[in-house]
Amino acid sequence: MAATSLPFLLFLFTFFKFSASQTADQTLKTFLFRVDRNSKPSIFPTHYHWYASEFADPPQILHVYDTVFHGFSASLTPHQVASISSHPSVLAVIEDQRRHLHTTRSPQFLGLRNQRGLWSESDYGSDVIVGVFDTGVWPERRSFSDKHLGPIPRRWRGVCETGVKFAKSNCNRKLVGARFFIKGHEAAANAGGPISAINDTVEYRSPRDADGHGTHTASTAAGRYAFEASMSGYASGIAKGVAPKARLAVYKVCWKESGCFDSDILAAFDAAVNDGVDVISISIGGGDGISSPYYLDPIAIGSYGAVAHGVFVSSSAGNDGPNGMSVTNLAPWLTTVGAGTIDRNFPAVVILGDGRRLNGVSLYAGSPLKGKMYPVVYPGKSGMLSGSLCMENSLDPREVRGKIVICDRGSSPRVAKGLVVKKAGGVGMILANGISNGEGLVGDAHLIPTCAVGADEGDAVKSYVSSTKTPTATLDFEGTVIGIKPAPVVASFSGRGPNGLNPEILKPDLIAPGVNILAAWTDAVGPTGLETDIRKTEFNILSGTSMAAPHVSGAAALLKSAHPDWSPAAIRSAMMTTASVTDNRNQTMTDEATGKASTAYDLGAGHLNLGRAMDPGLVYDITNDDYVRFLCSVGYGPRVIQVITRTPLNCPAKKPSPENLNYPSIAALFSTAGKSSKTFIRTVTNVGQPNAVYRPRIEAPRGVTVAVKPSRLVFNEAVKKRSFIVTVGVDRKNVVFGEAGAVFGSLYWSDGKHVVRSPIVVTQMDPL
Repeated sequence: MAATSLPFLLFLFTFFKFSASQTADQTLKTFLFRVDRNSKPSIFPTHYHWYASEFADPPQILHVYDTVFHGFSASLTPHQVASISSHPSVLAVIEDQRRHLHTTRSPQFLGLRNQRGLWSESDYGSDVIVGVFDTGVWPERRSFSDKHLGPIPRRWRGVCETGVKFAKSNCNRKLVGARFFIKGHEAAANAGGPISAINDTVEYRSPRDADGHGTHTASTAAGRYAFEASMSGYASGIAKGVAPKARLAVYKVCWKESGCFDSDILAAFDAAVNDGVDVISISIGGGDGISSPYYLDPIAIGSYGAVAHGVFVSSSAGNDGPNGMSVTNLAPWLTTVGAGTIDRNFPAVVILGDGRRLNGVSLYAGSPLKGKMYPVVYPGKSGMLSGSLCMENSLDPREVRGKIVICDRGSSPRVAKGLVVKKAGGVGMILANGISNGEGLVGDAHLIPTCAVGADEGDAVKSYVSSTKTPTATLDFEGTVIGIKPAPVVASFSGRGPNGLNPEILKPDLIAPGVNILAAWTDAVGPTGLETDIRKTEFNILSGTSMAAPHVSGAAALLKSAHPDWSPAAIRSAMMTTASVTDNRNQTMTDEATGKASTAYDLGAGHLNLGRAMDPGLVYDITNDDYVRFLCSVGYGPRVIQVITRTPLNCPAKKPSPENLNYPSIAALFSTAGKSSKTFIRTVTNVGQPNAVYRPRIEAPRGVTVAVKPSRLVFNEAVKKRSFIVTVGVDRKNVVFGEAGAVFGSLYWSDGKHVVRSPIVVTQMDPL
């Protein structure tokens, strides 16, 4: 009898312990727990057994992390969370948050040409595996064909997870792996609140893409050649990714209309690094415009673990520009990518009754208006905001039937406004930017004839309507135009600096094509993504920093293939120091939001130029120890740093300076009353010909002095690395910080063949 009572007593103890915790607040929430892995008692065979015995019941545990992060995520009551938080082995507790997606000429526009330069020298990246964290993939697309591809790299350890409408046969030598991560999402849905459960009628519990975004980003990075590609005739030609022979592994972490949960994203990082990817592309960011500190940001934590394992991580800068400090994904080990335009556009024209022509853009592909003039109405004239924005149920059919309707941009999706107009009986739409979007335009595959216009043209058409007794207009669609000048231009929506966490590190790092990008699309929804859009299209045209990040992922695959020994920091440095700051008119790149010259806060080091990145001459390399010193320098203690780095460590006795991280850019911050000069140390590694002498050239902004020592860097077979000191001085009487609150310059090193450029940002900023 006594022998059988012990398990029973243990059961009773567990039951009462659990029941007591349930009687108080029974609300379940998901948390990520960072646990010191070395504290595991030897009695437990695995960390999972330890977690399930000492911390949470097995059904509550969602993911166990052991590669980029050590610990687990679980769905628990507040009482249980408080109890686990006090455990001496628990280093950090992070609440699971929801994030959002940052929603075929572009390879040519990057300086890539067939059989020349990077594409030929790297065999198009066929030995490199790119992991894409997104909404999954539509595997039947031509972009994912494995025709003429060699065997899968032998080091690949990933799997092809099956599920709804996704079989093992959907993977091939191109799409080498596919996984999906849903436990964090399901736990949030089960806990109640704003998150609803997966709708199985519109979403697939598998790696199959019901949204389209993941198929688009995957094919942008590494899609195969697809001839006769277009979206309803727009952008016709050959569609291809930046690294057409690179292998793809898809990690579905985002779910249709539900976003992406941190617990699932971190599980994907863990899996991808274990699987053997070389590059990770993540077009996801915080949904609230506020950047969490690195130790509370699972994208920063997961990407640190990936980079520490030699994996390059490309992330999007966010679409909250042109506001200052809107850039997201700020960790210095991430490559943060903003968006620029390409030299292709889809012009449309509003022709007013008085003969004026207002230029805009459109991807409308239905029946044209054929020059017929229609009455024009602006619902916002009455002062009703919802009417001016053409929100659901805001339009009176008696007012808009048979007319072209002016709708203001904002608050609802651009394509949804057209659907509202269509339902109310309108024949067309003029979509007008407000001040915040300025002249920044993106094309959409609208369901009714629509022309998107900038703020100035929007004001012009509204004043025409208000000052004319019977205003009329028509819309004309002009197809695809190539060779647009100027290009690239920084997209108005692209996330801008300065870096809101650590302004000593310039973010974004660079920009890449992110406006009107043609890439593969899902069959699950039409090109607008609206439920009522029943059109099918093999390709779609999208805009966003979501489209820019995979361009850099594909570029990293090619660089990794050509230079297998380069670290993620060396690959980023090669892209940054060779990036272009001039457009196709050979003038300083402009900012779409203002029409003025762009700055390093808009485009970082410049626009990706792959042809030059192949042979950068010098690179600024960064080791894991350098990143640890950086974390010490921003005031993190050893226990907090261990949350990110996974290993215990101590900071140096003398606190390092954050601006001395060996970054390819230089940001000098001066307080209003402090010192007027600062010194920066940088080290460059020669990756060009062994015998080389580099000399500096400085472009200093007015009121700033920049001095470099030594005055030349000499490399030979034995000496590959050289350090130098940059001293930046500010003359407070003569420096004018301007609208951006900063002034901008450049440091160039050249050996006569290579030019290695670093942007310099000088700003006045008092510490908080």
